[in-house]
Amino acid sequence: MRSTRKMIGAAVAAAVLALGLAAAVSQAATSQAAAASGGIKTAYFTQWGIYQNGFYPKNLDTGGYAGKLDILNYAFANIHPTEHTCFEANSAAKQDESDPNAGDGAGDYFADYTKSYGSDISVDGVADTWDQPLAGNFNQLKKIKAKYPNLKIVISIGGWTYSKYFSDAAADDAARKKFVSSCVDMFIKGNLPANDGRGGPGAAAGIFDGIDLDWEFPGSSGGHVGNHVSTADKANFTLLCKEFRTQLDALGGSKKYLTAAVAAGQDKIKYYETDKLGSYLDYANVMTYDLHGGWESTGPTNHQSQVYESSTDPMNPVPPGSKKYSADTAITAWTAGLSDYGIPGGFPASKVTIGYPFYYRGWTGVPAGANHGLHQSATGPAPGHALSGNVAGVSFYKELGGFVDDPNKTYYDAESRAAYFYDGTVFWSGDSPRSVQDKADYAHCKGLAGGMMYSLEALDAAGTLFTAAVNAINGSTSGCTSPTGSPTASPSGSPTASPTASPTASPTSSPSPSPTGGTCTAPAWNSGTSYVPGDKVSYKKHTWKATWYSTGAVPDDPTSWAVWSDSGPC
Repeated sequence: MRSTRKMIGAAVAAAVLALGLAAAVSQAATSQAAAASGGIKTAYFTQWGIYQNGFYPKNLDTGGYAGKLDILNYAFANIHPTEHTCFEANSAAKQDESDPNAGDGAGDYFADYTKSYGSDISVDGVADTWDQPLAGNFNQLKKIKAKYPNLKIVISIGGWTYSKYFSDAAADDAARKKFVSSCVDMFIKGNLPANDGRGGPGAAAGIFDGIDLDWEFPGSSGGHVGNHVSTADKANFTLLCKEFRTQLDALGGSKKYLTAAVAAGQDKIKYYETDKLGSYLDYANVMTYDLHGGWESTGPTNHQSQVYESSTDPMNPVPPGSKKYSADTAITAWTAGLSDYGIPGGFPASKVTIGYPFYYRGWTGVPAGANHGLHQSATGPAPGHALSGNVAGVSFYKELGGFVDDPNKTYYDAESRAAYFYDGTVFWSGDSPRSVQDKADYAHCKGLAGGMMYSLEALDAAGTLFTAAVNAINGSTSGCTSPTGSPTASPSGSPTASPTASPTASPTSSPSPSPTGGTCTAPAWNSGTSYVPGDKVSYKKHTWKATWYSTGAVPDDPTSWAVWSDSGPC
């Protein structure tokens, strides 16, 4: 996801999570004993989904989701820009990726706990009254919990737009204690600030069973422009998790969960203490999607959520010998480590979940080529759609109509274990029931905890992809092998699952610089200049094209691969 996700809401849409993935798969076909992993199923419910998409907590019941999930992540809480605490506000985030202050002071307490729900959209058919202290989504989630007592609900803090001040909140022991205490007080103890006649001490008590940290990303410049980043973030994220674990455990009573949405790109994983975090986190939800997308505007087209890297992927890794992005490399980095990146591994596989995106990323102006549009050039990202925020290159399944349902437009890369969809011009990348099953098979074979799904408001009415994921995660696999040979892209003959919008991640593809260069005509790269997508610069006798907004991101720095694309020698 570049490595990020983008909140695609209507009224309060703020860019969120997303993420880049780590990559590389051993090409030897090794058979291993059939394995069965855990069946933990986590999914996101977005605060803003109640607006344009009309996805209410009631839909968790009527759609059959609540009874099939173990953990529901409610996204997202923000961090106060000066106090560095959890807080509530009623101010929409700016939808401008170039604005370093886009999420400052933003929040939606109206959606959270002051909105009055009528009987028609209430979980139990009972309308809110004017004098009740808790309304909004929180009250409806309370009703969901009463109906589904086994469902755990956690509050997700951060995301793509709201991660700016994590570094400050985790900077030292006093800051961590203050931040954690504020979040536990507000969301676990339920002491909401009084607003519009709602809230007050204990108003939201008993709703949330824990905290989910969506810091995008510790120590990395690959997050939203303007994010505060420190070399101390790597150690401080671990210490922040330790402080959350300490304060949550001190509450006593029922178990309180601590989870984190973590990066899948190895250039970002290297900024986590993978060998220490398992002592504090219940689950690490690896964002194994947004590996490629429309930010790579002219292509080549590629998979946004492949299990394995492709031997024919034209986007060669940099430097030589390093890995492309893939779920396999991400999981390997977290659990076994990647010595080339200084990643020790050590996170328990039994606490790792693999990510399932319920949305698609696409390009237009794509020629057919040998593999039905795969790894071909493009003229730009595919047109966006209203319900997914009019973000170019992103679409919900319900907005694509018959495109991804048409077996004549559905293809499968058997080497990468990834589905894609192509009509001769437009190319979309995302999951299908077949790729969902392959992902779950991989998770079972690696002994992983289960799966994480982003996000529910983007599902079609039938919940096609959700059902496929739940069935696959709950199942097992009879054998485990790694891919061999070249990818075979052929029509799958089966309809594609429902895409769901995810946060719009930052590009994770790795450009490969050429070894030589001549005379450059583009202006020299300047560390103090603010660049926007499309800008060209010269650096070390190569021409580089900006694929994202940046200031100070060095073109050939591996942590800037999401920002700059190498166009070759001058």
